[in-house]
Amino acid sequence: MRLSRTLISSLMLSASVSFGVASASAEEAFNLDALIAAAKKEAPITVYNSSGKIVAQAKSFSEKYGVQATGIKANAPTTLEIAIREAQANNIKADVMILLDAPAGISQLIETGYAESWLPADLAKDIPAIFQNPLVVYQEPNVWSYNTALNESCPITNIWQLTEPKWKGKVAMQDPLGKPSYTDWFNQLEAHADKKIADAYQAQYGKPLETSEDSATAAWVKAFAANGPLLTDSDGAAAESVGAPDTKENFVGLLSTAKFRDNKDGMKLGLCAGINPYSGWSYPSLGLIAKGTKSPNSAKLFIHYMMTEEGMAAQAIDGKMSTNKTVGLPAGEPSGVGKIVEQIQPYDASTGKQDWEARQDWQDLWALNYKK
Repeated sequence: MRLSRTLISSLMLSASVSFGVASASAEEAFNLDALIAAAKKEAPITVYNSSGKIVAQAKSFSEKYGVQATGIKANAPTTLEIAIREAQANNIKADVMILLDAPAGISQLIETGYAESWLPADLAKDIPAIFQNPLVVYQEPNVWSYNTALNESCPITNIWQLTEPKWKGKVAMQDPLGKPSYTDWFNQLEAHADKKIADAYQAQYGKPLETSEDSATAAWVKAFAANGPLLTDSDGAAAESVGAPDTKENFVGLLSTAKFRDNKDGMKLGLCAGINPYSGWSYPSLGLIAKGTKSPNSAKLFIHYMMTEEGMAAQAIDGKMSTNKTVGLPAGEPSGVGKIVEQIQPYDASTGKQDWEARQDWQDLWALNYKK
């Protein structure tokens, strides 16, 4: 029931959450040269990531350290299935996983003991606590966007506007029923930003929100779904609806910042800044090491590499943000999200398990209220 889930949320937020993962404290002695030397004595490693850029990242890592790594592109469900089966068979081949599904990673790999998180001690001071346990390697922003050819600036300033008749059928986004990260986002809003959702309503309409729903977030999700967003099966399709250079219809979209690279080919995507309460949200990629890997030092070295500017370069150009505060986005990143980082809702893994357990509840709420 939604009421019991909201109660669970408040209880979880008031408790100290521990995932039982292996992490290094900032005070722990760390010697990178010793780690490199140990890694060179180990067998090659295999690294999985949902981004094809992992192939080039693994190659660069191998060339830098003389430690052989092979990158394999695989989506999160495939990576999870591989990791679980290998752990159960005690035959580890997937040594490192950069996993774009934090709730599943926490529930199916960390809590089962199939994988663990490792925090490089020498970098701990530069990684905010919210991203340390388990380690979030980078965040992938999803941002509100608009067509710059049809608008001088973003045509919305508040997410509640997207529930109004003007925007009925005019918001393009991936279908939450096929994209679990969206229902995770709903749960993150309810658990960590529900008051901001309620305050945004009051700012828009000049009166407090009155709802029979369990939370302001649930009220917004219900009203948003009822306004019939244009649902797509990919960010690319949503981006076309919003930013196609020949479109005459004015859409707002919720897109990955990676889609803004298409502006060089004529797309007209603009980033909505200053949206109440957030201009977007970010989804994390966990850095996980398989329990039982024959190359634990090489695996740790790869995680360390991914937390550096050099290691993140291939991903950062798409607007993916390292959780290492010393690693920024490149000047040429096309979306401009680096200028509004404080307007992007970060992912808080303290309720990651709840995000996992609540997916069906949010899908039900969406499905019951969605109208074309």
